[in-house]
Amino acid sequence: MTAFTDALTMGRRNLTHVVRAPEEIVIYFSLPIMFVLVYGYVFGSGMAVPGEGSYREYLLPGVFVMTMLYGLAATATSVANDVNRGVVDRFRSMPVARSALVTGRSLADLCRALLEMATLVVCGLLVGWRWRHGLADAAGAVGLILLLRFALTWLGLYLGLAVPNPDAVAPIVFPLAFPLTAVSNIFVAPDLMPGWLGAVAAWNPLSATVAAARELFGNPGSAGSGDWPAEHATLLAVLWPLALIAVFAPLAVHRYRRLGR
Repeated sequence: MTAFTDALTMGRRNLTHVVRAPEEIVIYFSLPIMFVLVYGYVFGSGMAVPGEGSYREYLLPGVFVMTMLYGLAATATSVANDVNRGVVDRFRSMPVARSALVTGRSLADLCRALLEMATLVVCGLLVGWRWRHGLADAAGAVGLILLLRFALTWLGLYLGLAVPNPDAVAPIVFPLAFPLTAVSNIFVAPDLMPGWLGAVAAWNPLSATVAAARELFGNPGSAGSGDWPAEHATLLAVLWPLALIAVFAPLAVHRYRRLGR
């Protein structure tokens, strides 16, 4: 119970920092909104959508997932700032549960992701995106997207604890995030890529969540292409995040325990 209440306190602290620094949210929202406007309105008329349909409806589930990916930069930067300023050492010297810092951060990031999703859904509705199935399926799609965000939070925690200073986060995250989003089904269907590149895009963890979300939302491009990843997108959308959590959660906890040694 003490560990739980300490985690809630840490999560509230992190959310308070977000409220007091809204410019961070604006910065991380500007990129996906720009992609919606540029790809949806400028290039959208020339983009092919599997099975026909609106390109903006095809694009929006990918933008939801892309925003979750780029959110790990905020996680890593915030954790690195806490380490660099000695905040983590201060908490470690207090009668606080050792797990509270990392679990509180993960809870705060999940709450932040809910806010981001709500904002992006509203923006999507304004540009013509709709979910075509029931609310239960739409909630399932949002749940898969948030599961991926939760998994990426642990990667962000590990990076924030491992980098030497906060300035080192961006040179690591953005060169990693850009090819992951480009070589995926976020903007273009893997079937339209060269054979080997399409296979890489089909097995991309982001592609699994995007494909599953499109299927549950009822958006264009949800039909499988016959490849195993496309036909089992929902299964992979669960397995990939669980695998990321299994790898990076222990690494983040281990790194946290070694701080100051």
